[in-house]
Amino acid sequence: MANIQSLDPTASPLAYYGWELRRQREAHGLKQGQLGEIIFCTGSLIGQIETTKKVPTRDFSERVDAALGTDGLFSRLIGLVLRSQLPTWFQPYAEMEARATYISTYQAQLVYGLLQTEEYARAVLATGMPDDLEGLVAARMERQRILERERPPLAWVVLDEAVLHRPIGGPEVMRRQLARLLDFTGHRWMHVQVLPNEAGEHASLAGSFNLLRFEDDPDIVYTEDLISGHMTANSETIKEAALRYARLQATALSVEDSAELIIRVMEERYGHRSQSEEHPVA
Repeated sequence: MANIQSLDPTASPLAYYGWELRRQREAHGLKQGQLGEIIFCTGSLIGQIETTKKVPTRDFSERVDAALGTDGLFSRLIGLVLRSQLPTWFQPYAEMEARATYISTYQAQLVYGLLQTEEYARAVLATGMPDDLEGLVAARMERQRILERERPPLAWVVLDEAVLHRPIGGPEVMRRQLARLLDFTGHRWMHVQVLPNEAGEHASLAGSFNLLRFEDDPDIVYTEDLISGHMTANSETIKEAALRYARLQATALSVEDSAELIIRVMEERYGHRSQSEEHPVA
């Protein structure tokens, strides 16, 4: 087990968080178990977080701030900590995504990360057999906080119909995931379209891609392969991606017809909706 006495707070955001948690706890004269009782967790969990053996959550951070009166310190740190849990090659994209004012994405295989439910994300991320699955899931959920801003990015998502039929995590998980997509029907900032199977060949048979736009910075296109992700601001690539995306949008079903298709797949493939999953179509 790591020795907290020798923990280097400059080693990583997670190490700094653990070091600061211990410092603040001891400044208040509390043992790990005592702090755990106050914030409704075990002393063992406190120790694991202080020694970087466990990644904290946003809820944990908010409870620590309330218990120790740290004026939101840990609630501010947690964003950095969770972002650091993302794969190194993905972190630059996540930072750009968080700054974007407009996001357009075509997804051929999976629901876009910003729209994934926690259980769907867990099933997707588990396929990579990571050492810290829960840390990756928490990091993905943290990315979604950009949608909760007062002025979130305008986002347009085109999903291949195959995404709806691929049973990630099983029927229950998929039903709730499709219900989540329906939450955005008529949404001001987020629009979801489905590219139907009947479309046949289309403008992005080569695969998924994201196009990000910013207030002041150049547009970028992001793609992934089996190993890593790739960003480019090359003007010709941006122009080609924008043209392809316009063609995808034109070929896809309207937002309203897409919602109807999602409802049909949810009912026919994954069972009937519960009352909590009822979504009127605008």
